[in-house]
Amino acid sequence: MDVAVLDTLAKARADRLPVAVVTEISSGAQEVVAHRYAGEHVLAEALENGFRFDKSGVVSTDKGEFFIHIHNPALRLVIIGAVHIAQALVPMARSAGYDITVIDPRGAFATEDRFPDVTLCADWPDEVLPTVGLDARTGFLALTHDPKVDDPALIAALQSECFYIGALGSRRTQALRAERMKQAGVNPSRICGPVGLDIGARGAPEIAISIMAEMTKALRLGVEK
Repeated sequence: MDVAVLDTLAKARADRLPVAVVTEISSGAQEVVAHRYAGEHVLAEALENGFRFDKSGVVSTDKGEFFIHIHNPALRLVIIGAVHIAQALVPMARSAGYDITVIDPRGAFATEDRFPDVTLCADWPDEVLPTVGLDARTGFLALTHDPKVDDPALIAALQSECFYIGALGSRRTQALRAERMKQAGVNPSRICGPVGLDIGARGAPEIAISIMAEMTKALRLGVEK
């Protein structure tokens, strides 16, 4: 691999930017294609599919064969609220490849005993999130059910490129939340609430399953508007 290609990949990884290395198999010529420009490339459809599904492979065209090697940043999940649902969700998300951060200013909840091997922040979300960074490979959940904690975090998420934003609460809670977001000057349409796919879930483990399913759907297929 060309040194310039390696340098570009290293910088993209440091900046958490999704890129692909496209290699023409007959000549070995390579180019790095950033996700943001994939739609303009001759292999646009294959590139978009590769980025969405983390899928590398050979593509045959009338111009020859190409190998597309996808380099997506690691998935991240930011959870606001060290609650029972979060405890049930963390092992599932970890097994699906997410790096997880749990934020809760209530120190009694955000403990290593309850969340082993997870990045914990016992601070207010609006103080922590600027240092965490929210990008297109980040899922976001607000689970405290406390507007004082959840709302500033949701505002930050809505101003970011998070691929998924979910918030716990009933339809009435979601309607009130949406109104508060509008009053704060942000569009609440990207919030998935009530959070999780409607599978008739009961109890924290089943709700966690519904959330994981909805988040996976958003990652791979996009969020339905």
